[in-house]
Amino acid sequence: MNIKITYNWLLEYLETDATPEELQKYLSLCGPSVERIEKVGDDYVFDIEVTSNRVDMASVFGIAQEAQAILPMFGKKARIKSNPLENYTFDSIPETHNEKQLDLHLTDPHLASRVSAIVISNATIKPSPTSIRKRLEMCNIRSINNVVDISNYLMLSLGQPTHTFDYDKIKDHKMIIRESKKGETIMTLDDKKFTLPGGDIVVEDGSGELIDLAGIMGGRDSAVSEHTKNVLLFIETYNKKRIRKTSMLTGQRSVAATYFEKGLDEERVEPTLVYGIKLLQEYAGGTIGSKVYDIYPNPYKTKIILVSQTDITRILGVDISSDKVLLILNNLGFETQKRPNGVYQIMIPSWRKDDVEIKADIVEEIARIYGYQNLPNEIQQTIYIKQPHDVALLFTIQQKVKYFLKHIGLHEVMNYSMVSKELLESLDLRPSQHLELLNTISEEIRYFRQSLIPSLVKNMKENEGRKDILTFFEIAKIYVPIKNDLPTEKYKLSLATNTSFSDIKGILEALFKELNITDFSYAVAGDHLLNPQAHVMVAGHKVGKIGQLKATLQDRLQIKESVFLGELDFEELITHYRLVTPYTPQSQYATVKLDLTLEQKQDMNFEKMKKKAFEISPLLKQVELINTYKNNITIRCYFSSSEQNITEDEAKGELAKIKRNVA
Repeated sequence: MNIKITYNWLLEYLETDATPEELQKYLSLCGPSVERIEKVGDDYVFDIEVTSNRVDMASVFGIAQEAQAILPMFGKKARIKSNPLENYTFDSIPETHNEKQLDLHLTDPHLASRVSAIVISNATIKPSPTSIRKRLEMCNIRSINNVVDISNYLMLSLGQPTHTFDYDKIKDHKMIIRESKKGETIMTLDDKKFTLPGGDIVVEDGSGELIDLAGIMGGRDSAVSEHTKNVLLFIETYNKKRIRKTSMLTGQRSVAATYFEKGLDEERVEPTLVYGIKLLQEYAGGTIGSKVYDIYPNPYKTKIILVSQTDITRILGVDISSDKVLLILNNLGFETQKRPNGVYQIMIPSWRKDDVEIKADIVEEIARIYGYQNLPNEIQQTIYIKQPHDVALLFTIQQKVKYFLKHIGLHEVMNYSMVSKELLESLDLRPSQHLELLNTISEEIRYFRQSLIPSLVKNMKENEGRKDILTFFEIAKIYVPIKNDLPTEKYKLSLATNTSFSDIKGILEALFKELNITDFSYAVAGDHLLNPQAHVMVAGHKVGKIGQLKATLQDRLQIKESVFLGELDFEELITHYRLVTPYTPQSQYATVKLDLTLEQKQDMNFEKMKKKAFEISPLLKQVELINTYKNNITIRCYFSSSEQNITEDEAKGELAKIKRNVA
């Protein structure tokens, strides 16, 4: 989050000789990033980025606290000269005998960790004094009237949002802080009506009407107006998760919500209330009209962390003197005691309770203020950790396959591991058989894939028309559910093209050749996705499938061109992979090549022809598919003997035997 404060306002809390430019430079090096400085009249406006875990810095006083620790490290004077956390306490509020009553209830301590309130009587609503109005406007906050402006002024000064109500508009002077019910409505100050989802923190008056959408925006009907005489100053710290949820569900973002949703310091409620009373008395002419109402069920108990000098030196790699460590921690607001053996006992202040929890957090604070730029910048020596053989082999083969497919013209795609219900159903796949992600951020990524093919089909559809030829591949895991256990995870390789079945088959065979896999074949089989389709076999084991996307599915997905697909079990490929091709002795005798064109029978495909031919002819060494035309198929046969040269007539005789048995 970003806040704006002014230089002169900062100097009310901080005594320093640092210029605005020096403040920007040094704070940005070690703390909050001062993104911009703008000179406005005799003052300067700082635009400061505050990290989400340091909401305690999101105020003028919070920046002063940081500056007190950071500036001395650069030789600049800096000390807190006015500490509202110590000066403004309930003990300083004078007793009053003209007490107005407030019936204040907190139904559940989990809704608000602290709630404080007081009535200021006989206030006069008028424009704010120039000093307050000018500062708020320089910080991009519109001036409304003195009471509302004081509320905003308190938030910027101390980082604690406040709320003011017209006390006389609160029915029966009763306030109940509770959970909202589903369907309840509230009209907020900006004239927006909200129907609440339920479970939101709200404030109800004596009539049961909602008068505040807590931590986000007040209700219109209880707002301070020009006719207000009695002001209820209301300060609280709410459950940050509830505020965040309500703000996001209703779409109502306010400055107060950005503070509350990060978690505020309960101990800062007291000084903010007391300071608010002071400002209302001074600028609205009010008097204290009631006692202080304070609900604080679980007061902060100081947390103690022990850190040794040895820990600091070991973690940071530099020896920071004990005096400097104490100076840094004390200036940051930590109470520190030095114990024997170089151990520091550190008491964590309330405003850092959610940010500093372990020893490493303390060391990080010391490093930050000391200056990361002052730490040794030597690169840590790297250590090679040998991976298990199967992991190393998986990585090696993956890279080999990716580079090969890329260099023969395919494009790698990387899809989400999840797909939509619509995509699964369009391919006649059952979502109920897939692992479902319950807290998905989008319906497009709800069901874990059991095949990479649906994603590749989607890729083909989305890229259709951009290029004439599309060729994709993906290597990724699939997830197969197991009842009452974690799913089985397997790597798959999928291929897709819009050219022809021969192309997808050719890509596959080229890959087998690259991986030195020789004992592969195909077996015709049916499939609900592909038609025609063939199982891919290696050494007699099924390792995948190739085929054409069914025409009915293609039409359903409105894909214009045919889609040819293949999917292989990548881990099976690794099993059959060979670093070098199996050795085959070079024949010293001639090879005779002869072509044969046959009419292909319905039950005799190329794979069966090839198998039959090898069974018939002992001289046959290799068979290649040359061409197909209508029902005709042309094959090339290579004949050779390991004992002697054969004649062309002998080869033709072998070819004739093959023709008689396969034609």
